[in-house]
Amino acid sequence: MSAPTPAPVEFIPDDYFAPLPPGALFEPSSRPLEIDVGCGDGTFLLQMAAHFPERNFLGIERLSGRIRKICRRAARQGLTNVRVIHLESAYTLAWLLPPHCAQRLHLLFPDPWPKKRHAFHRFVHPENLAGLHRALAPGGTFLFKTDHPEYFAEATAVVDASPCFTRLPWLDAAEFYPITDFEQQWLDAGKPIQAARWTRP
Repeated sequence: MSAPTPAPVEFIPDDYFAPLPPGALFEPSSRPLEIDVGCGDGTFLLQMAAHFPERNFLGIERLSGRIRKICRRAARQGLTNVRVIHLESAYTLAWLLPPHCAQRLHLLFPDPWPKKRHAFHRFVHPENLAGLHRALAPGGTFLFKTDHPEYFAEATAVVDASPCFTRLPWLDAAEFYPITDFEQQWLDAGKPIQAARWTRP
């Protein structure tokens, strides 16, 4: 009897305007799910999936070239616990994904939109907190990293002020948490990296 064909790495919803039912993304769906919000070229996503085969990982990315690259790399590595969705992150979290589906949300080095007139584009703002809260399971965690001090101060102030999240210490240094390409670039340039973690009570 032949083994079942693995699900394609790219997840394409049947209906982009209907919330996904529980279990739509992965089989088995009982594994803990972690979401890489704006997963870029997938470096972090794929390393996490390889290191934690007992967990499922979903990357959200709006650039099609990056999606194709992740799919090729995941297929070469034989990873069956990782999928990517080609969509805008705020919409995916707030409307498409099943509520309370994720144990961890990772937002790593999002575009800081450094010019003041563009700052409203930053992902961490009050309107998007509802989507983050909706996607997280109770007791789940939201992890954020940036090299941009102003964005870090603004983002942490927004999340700390929300009754939906409670600040936690950052991860223990011994815990596996890969360095993204962006992070390595900033480290090589001598830029300090700032990180924060919250839980959904």
